[in-house]
Amino acid sequence: MLVEKLYENNELKPYELKELIEENSAEPSPKLLNAALSVRKKYYGNGIYFRGLIEFSNYCKNDCYYCGIRRGNVHAHRYRLTKEKILKCCRNGYRLGFRTFVLQSGEDMYYTDEIMTDIISSIRREFPDCAITLSVGEKSYETYERYFQAGADRYLLRHETANEEHYRKLHPKELSLKNRKQCLYNLKEIGFQIGAGFMVGSPYQTTDNLVEDLLFLKELNPHMVGIGPFVPSKDTIFAHEKKGTLNMTVALIAIIRLLLPKALIPSTTALGTIHPLGREKGFKAGANVVMPNLSPVGVRRDYSLYDNKICTGEEAAECRYCLDNRIKVAGFVPDFSRGDYYGMKSVHAL
Repeated sequence: MLVEKLYENNELKPYELKELIEENSAEPSPKLLNAALSVRKKYYGNGIYFRGLIEFSNYCKNDCYYCGIRRGNVHAHRYRLTKEKILKCCRNGYRLGFRTFVLQSGEDMYYTDEIMTDIISSIRREFPDCAITLSVGEKSYETYERYFQAGADRYLLRHETANEEHYRKLHPKELSLKNRKQCLYNLKEIGFQIGAGFMVGSPYQTTDNLVEDLLFLKELNPHMVGIGPFVPSKDTIFAHEKKGTLNMTVALIAIIRLLLPKALIPSTTALGTIHPLGREKGFKAGANVVMPNLSPVGVRRDYSLYDNKICTGEEAAECRYCLDNRIKVAGFVPDFSRGDYYGMKSVHAL
């Protein structure tokens, strides 16, 4: 009954969402998965969009308790990519068919507004037919505006948890959930296609926390939602905590697909890290994006947000063709177009 109601109305009351999560946490029901697949097919068909991920710096000014590149991790081997190296990654990706580049880093203060806008505008000039996505953390309204005007299309900023008490258990006191949420609203107001999301099974997380996450996503109505299982990092205080589970993550992907039918939802690397067929299970729950790594192989292992991250040693071409084949075997179609949000074209598109 709850699956049908969510399928028809794209919303449920808080207590109904809680019941639906609890019913499907051990193993998502075929009814839930089929409903999610049906909705995904309605808007996006069987296509799985490819995004080329470029992890250009693992320096970060923040000390989030769960993150392997947190400021306080003295064991991290730090690196930064120059503009030329970033452009080289884009050129390689373009030759392989990618038409979206995702620039991701820690909150690295080395990359001033001037440096970042130069990088963004250089990519925009050289690849006018491509989408540029940023994932570089919390910035001021003015900085976000400069990024947008330089040619960036999309911005990923996971809210991590929508509950204040839970947020405090995962982050140092200088970070603010209120500011995190405001950044997302600012980005949307400026004109970005925005992405939010959270970790599944993070320390201290309750089902009520997950309900709050879903309600926040419904209110925000982002263009993208990135969720993945919590995977501990050996260099954090949560090193010995349990991982998030495959089934809970897959169930939540399906619920989010029904809650936000048009959302672009990745099947994440973290999902593939905890299970050999994790990403395929994500596709079958309604996910429709993958983000293979275009970063230089020499720095892949250094961008270690969590332990045992997959695909750290493969060249971009190997990674691309491997994923391409796995998507086909799973019954889906690799799609290398820009893959904008349903019915929306970026102001920067040709």
